[in-house]
Formats: sequence, C-alpha cells, structure tokens
Amino acid sequence: MTSWITRATFPSGGPARGLLLVSPEGDAVAPLSAADRDAARELAAETLRAAGLGPADRVVVALNGDGDGPGPLVARAAADVAEAAAAGGPRGRMRLHTALERVRATTLVTTPTGAMDLLARLHLEFLIDPLDLELRHVLLVGEIPSPNTAAQLAAEFEASVRELYADPFVGVPIAQRAPSDAVLTPVRDGLLGLARPDKDALLEAPYDAGLAELVTTPTWHSTLGGTALRTGQAVRLAGGEQGVPAPAHTIGEHVLVRGRWLSLPKVAAALSRIDGVSRWELRITREGTLDAAALHVTFARDTLVKNPMWKSRIAQALYSLTPVSIEVVVEPEASEERRPPVVTDHRGHHLGRDRSELS
Repeated sequence: MTSWITRATFPSGGPARGLLLVSPEGDAVAPLSAADRDAARELAAETLRAAGLGPADRVVVALNGDGDGPGPLVARAAADVAEAAAAGGPRGRMRLHTALERVRATTLVTTPTGAMDLLARLHLEFLIDPLDLELRHVLLVGEIPSPNTAAQLAAEFEASVRELYADPFVGVPIAQRAPSDAVLTPVRDGLLGLARPDKDALLEAPYDAGLAELVTTPTWHSTLGGTALRTGQAVRLAGGEQGVPAPAHTIGEHVLVRGRWLSLPKVAAALSRIDGVSRWELRITREGTLDAAALHVTFARDTLVKNPMWKSRIAQALYSLTPVSIEVVVEPEASEERRPPVVTDHRGHHLGRDRSELS
C-alpha cells in the first residue's frame, strides 16, 4: 500500500543512514544512500540533457547548497553532461557575474527571481549588456515564475529558457518544459502525478477540471520508493490535460518564499512563546524582482508597541527559525482581541493552509 506523506508528516531522520538532506528548519530529513545518490545524479543528468544541455556547454549553478539545497547535486549532474560545471551559490550578483565570466559559462541554472534580479542589476547597477555573457541556456528551478519571465529572459539574453521541476523534498530535477509547453515532461514514467488536495489517490489522465496538488513518487529511492509525496505545489486544471502542468500555486502549512519552504506552524509556535502578541499576519509580495516577506504583529498592550526589545525578540525568533529574511512590522495600535494567524500572499501563489477546504 502506498504511504501518503506531506512535508509536515515526513518521517523522522533518527534511524536514517548515509547522507541526510535536512531542510533549513530541521524538520524534514531525507536520507540518500550511496545508491540513492547515484540514482539522483543520473535522474538530474537526464533532465538536464532533456532541457538542452550538451557536452559543449559550461555551467554555473546559482542555487542554494545548504541542507536540502539542490545546488551541489545539480552541479555534479551537469558536470556529467557538460564540459564543465560549477556550484557558485545564489548570493551576490556581482560574484555571480564574475563566476559566469571566469567559467566562460554558456548555461546558468538558477531560480526565476534570481535570473530576473541578475538581469535587472546588469542593466541598472553594472551597466553591462546581458548579451556580453554569451549565454546559450538559462534553466529555471525552485520557484513559481512571474508571468512573462521566460520570454523576457529569452529576449534579453538571446538564450534558450527552460523550466526544470525538482522534487521539493530531495532537490532532484525530474521534469522540464519549454515556455511554449502546456505541461511538464518527466524524464521517466511514474515520477510525477496529481491528486486532489483532500483525497489520497492519484488522478488519471485526462484530468477533470479543478484544483490538484503535484505528487512525486520517487520509485528510484531506496526508502521513499513506496511513498507518494504531496509537494504542497498545486495547479488549477481546466480539464482534459494529458500531463502535469507546472505549478502555479502552493497549498498547506508551508509557503514558498525565495525558493524556501517556510513552516507556518513553526512561526506560530515561535510567536506563541513571546508574551504580548495578540495576532499576526504574514504578507508576501514580489513587487520587484525578488520575493519579500513581512510579519505584521499586533501587540495586546500599548507599552509593547514602541518597545524595541519586543520587536527584536520576534526578529531573532524568526532568524533562528528560517533562512528566509522576514521583516517585522509592529502595528501602531494595540489590541487585546486575539485572532487566528493570517497569510496574505499578494503574489497570488498560496491558496490556503487547510487542504480539506480547498477545491
């Protein structure tokens, strides 16, 4: 019988052996045995080849490598396919630009917002023509792109732009698509499917209209092979689709910010230990090129509103919880009325926390 798992119910890593991929919050621990590492590398290499990477390419991977970050895995897989590959990390656009030049890169692998931020800085800060980089491929992974991202990157860099889909639990790219493709193309059958948010059963194509959650079935993995992993990523099906579209939304108790999964229950637990917080709202925006998160906090007492120590306590609690940068905003009016936490996603990505209420 297939076991259905969400990020919140992912098995404990206590008995796991080998290399362990630990989420930034420390709650999801995915083991990778030596055989699993080889299988993951082969899968990633197949996906990169399907996305157009070839033996004449030179690759810079600008993705996170800490915890469960896919950067090193993707770089190693790219080295198996291309002439050379480097894991440069996502931070520092000037460093990334220097790495692209020094490596003589033809291919950039990064997040959609990372690519758009690099493009903006090339124009506005570095005064560099994007064509000077001579990129042939831009591969996007790890986030829900803003509309027209692929078209703008393709025009500005005069490069092929493709979207990779990586299993969000282990970071392995398993599918890809061109901007003109309606659905993702998995490199092997049986790796990716859809399920209704409130029912543990894979849908069969052609799909009926409605909200569906992407589900990975990692048959290649030694311990997760008998599981169906609910990704927290979702699509609204128009009806009649024969394949899995790229995710456009997130659902459940985790929200995707800057390519990282932020646990809402952990935020709630951290704030519950700080006296005087009556309610809070997490607001997420993408007004420029990057995601921004702000936690708006209402205190129960006027004396706390202008107390910098209380604001600092909240900021430090968030800093210890997640690598995602979250601004703390204290509401000017105190209120003793307690209300449930609210998530306001101005990007339109997150649809709700309770799967049973989503359709």
